[in-house]
Amino acid sequence: MKIHVINGPNLNRLGKREPELYGKKTLEEIEGELIRMGLELGIQINCFQSNLEGEIVSLLQAAGDKSDGIVLNAAAYTHTSVAIRDAVSCCGVPVVEVHLTNPNGRESFRKDSLLSGVCDGLIAGFGWRSYCLAVLWFGKYHRT
Repeated sequence: MKIHVINGPNLNRLGKREPELYGKKTLEEIEGELIRMGLELGIQINCFQSNLEGEIVSLLQAAGDKSDGIVLNAAAYTHTSVAIRDAVSCCGVPVVEVHLTNPNGRESFRKDSLLSGVCDGLIAGFGWRSYCLAVLWFGKYHRT
């Protein structure tokens, strides 16, 4: 099984950006944890991050063609990007939306996800472990 983990804007700043909210782990550290977890579950994990909306769309399209699933943290684009929503809709593999924090417990504009309606699931509020829960779902409960 091959899973792509795609991260959106500002997640490359994890560990430095508001650690009291997003935690102290860097994105590289989180990716390392996911790769190790993937090895235990027999899943190849490929990680990507971009601050650019169009690049995320291209990553989703490519991942849909060469993977069994996608873990997506579109970050701020979750609330604004119809283009990313459309890419999720047509990628052809299961997509799990993840967030480090619970968007429903934050500012009102974060409560609306354009992606949730086209994703297979949503995991939020568990910090970096939200990613782990998504990978676990693929590894234990969504075997193709």
